Amino acid sequence: MENAGIGWLAAIIIGGIAGWLAEQFMKSNMGVLMNILLGIVGAVVANAILGVFGVVLGGWIGYLIAGFIGACILIAVGRAIRR
Repeated sequence: MENAGIGWLAAIIIGGIAGWLAEQFMKSNMGVLMNILLGIVGAVVANAILGVFGVVLGGWIGYLIAGFIGACILIAVGRAIRR
């Protein structure tokens, strides 16, 4: 998150939005706290994966995009493990 240039409060808000968008896209049913966690952790995961390919997303929009992509990945992995 330090690389994205946003603070903790913004990370929580943007993470919540990214988690909610991923929840809607993946048609899952999770609570607000889980959406925030998925968005924040998803952003870290997606930034790590994208960093391997040389893609760097910065700022608020980049954090939102990374959070959405990462949260979708985490939801898909969670579904695969449960089955």
